[in-house]
Amino acid sequence: MAQQQPAETAVAPDVRAEESRLRKDLGFWALTAIGFSNILGSGWLFAAMYAAQTAGPAALLSWIAAGLLCALVALVMVELGATRPEGGGTVRWPLYANGRLVGTVVGWSVMLSVGGTAAEISAIMQYAAHYVPGLYREDSITAAGLGVATALSVLLTALNWFAVRMFARMNNLVSVFKVVVPLLTVVALFLSGTHSGRLTDHGGFAPYGYAACLTALAGGGIVYSVNGFQAPLDFSGEARNPRRNVPAAVLTGIGLAVLVYLGLQLAFLYTVPDSLLAHGWQGVNFESPFGQLALVLNLHWLATLLYADAVVSPGGSAYVGVAIDARHTYALSKNGLLPRFFMRIDPRSGIARRALVLNLAVIVLFMLPFGGWQDIVSVMGDMYLIIYAASAVAVASFRAHDRERGVPLAEGRMPGVRWIAPVSFAVATEFVYWSGWDDLRLALPLVLIGVPLFLLQRRRTAGGPPAEELRQGAWLVFHLAALALLSWLGTFGGSGHLPAPYDSLVVGVVAFAVFGWAVRSGAAHLRTNPAH
Repeated sequence: MAQQQPAETAVAPDVRAEESRLRKDLGFWALTAIGFSNILGSGWLFAAMYAAQTAGPAALLSWIAAGLLCALVALVMVELGATRPEGGGTVRWPLYANGRLVGTVVGWSVMLSVGGTAAEISAIMQYAAHYVPGLYREDSITAAGLGVATALSVLLTALNWFAVRMFARMNNLVSVFKVVVPLLTVVALFLSGTHSGRLTDHGGFAPYGYAACLTALAGGGIVYSVNGFQAPLDFSGEARNPRRNVPAAVLTGIGLAVLVYLGLQLAFLYTVPDSLLAHGWQGVNFESPFGQLALVLNLHWLATLLYADAVVSPGGSAYVGVAIDARHTYALSKNGLLPRFFMRIDPRSGIARRALVLNLAVIVLFMLPFGGWQDIVSVMGDMYLIIYAASAVAVASFRAHDRERGVPLAEGRMPGVRWIAPVSFAVATEFVYWSGWDDLRLALPLVLIGVPLFLLQRRRTAGGPPAEELRQGAWLVFHLAALALLSWLGTFGGSGHLPAPYDSLVVGVVAFAVFGWAVRSGAAHLRTNPAH
């Protein structure tokens, strides 16, 4: 009996035709450079200061926690990338596993995460204001800065216009510079002289309490800074031997980036002069943290290099971000969330050029309503965490469906994912909650716009019974609504009606319960709509 094709793949012939035009030119080092370059962007220029402002020296624990989360989520995503390689996979997998409602809400979150590229360009404007003060003023981009930022966005789009092989080569060159400068910064700052007892003076190791370590994950820009490790997965459809090269590239990129970020955080904590700590770590405030710190320490050569790298590092990440955004938009077109006009792959270059143009417009729009780097990344961190959680559900749903059918383990399966998936879902949920009510009251309603988009989309396309589609995706809507309610009730910027630590315990219990519900719904969906 022929396997039933899911409603999502009713247009499979034209999807497969466009997918076949992707060039499989990327090997291990190219994929690793893409992942590392995407991680080490503007975050290294800003996050050490914002994390210290939020949590003091205890921010070191936040970086370690973020690295552990990324390792958990990476193992989940690596299995998906190795067993189901596809361009824009992070958008496609939730659709296959859980249906159109989940696919649309997660796809909408991915679309919103284009704001991450806007954050990189905002970082360039913030550092460039050292030379051209009119670009950035009072924690926001000026009108002149917006014009320059728009021109830069156009340039990055143009650089992504040609073949993926050219993209990979240019990214490799930028990545070398992006590795050397942060390492040189760490060494130079430590050699300039350190202050003993810095991890315990000025209020102690955790001057604002250990709960502040949790808030720093999103609010301090740490989750945003470490995000990007999944970049090689979005290029899995263009990778040579993806089952071997994609996992190795993802895990290598995470390990290198977390080590660099820990070194930078230590260098910042140990070298900020005591004269700037009269009001504690919250009183340390630079518009260009490492650049201005270098000037304070009379390291003028380093400051010059840092202000130059403030264009290269965020520019390199924005360059990769534009490429990834195009693949996400391409995947959203395959999902039906966007018109299939944007799915078109140029046959000569293998690039989704129409998707590039759409994303250019979105990037510029994201620079309008937000002020500066921290304002953008606080919300973006929550978007990424929701995408992580959906991936954990997807891999568990695929496994549950395979067990039901007695299908043996496929090549590319990662050991331990059966327990890693629920843990990563719960940890991602806690990280969303810990980001605080101030961020969530903006981020969660933005994500929930995906529900009416699903209803509009369904009117244009064929699908299963509407009640069934709503039932199979209801877990995600409930999860986001419950998070919003618990955030308002809890102690992370909320009303405090649900005291600590019981608020985090309740969030954890809800997360594990929703995960079980989500996997059962995913398995039920796959019984009638088997993923190809």
